[in-house]
Amino acid sequence: MSDSTDPLAAALFAEVFMADQLARNVVSRALPKGMEISHFSVLNHLAHIAEERTPAQLAATFHVTRGAMTNTLSKLVWAGHVHIRPDWDDARRKFVAISPAGRQARDAALASFMPVIADVVRDIGADKVRAALPVLRELRLRLEES
Repeated sequence: MSDSTDPLAAALFAEVFMADQLARNVVSRALPKGMEISHFSVLNHLAHIAEERTPAQLAATFHVTRGAMTNTLSKLVWAGHVHIRPDWDDARRKFVAISPAGRQARDAALASFMPVIADVVRDIGADKVRAALPVLRELRLRLEES
């Protein structure tokens, strides 16, 4: 793709950007009061991996600055959704884990927006969505390398 105005690339990214914006809007409106997408994303990640992570690891995972992650984590601590403990071997490091309240908040958030997402998938058709996933996954992986 040597042409900097490649219409296929432009159309792909226009659709991805618009889908991202619309999906974030749907999720934001459905989240419990006071919860932001960044909060849900961290809780969802911690629930999926079921392991502690350092704030630096979380910042790298979400491609945000450490300061941005610290801000998100401080709001999650205040809400009682995560626990942060010191690293017993290296006092300069900390570990973050999802709390039982955080798991409940994450589950409530999922329950609030998954019906909308499920309806969209059902309307599009499971076969079309399955066919799109490998392309979207490869796109994500390529962009992560950048």
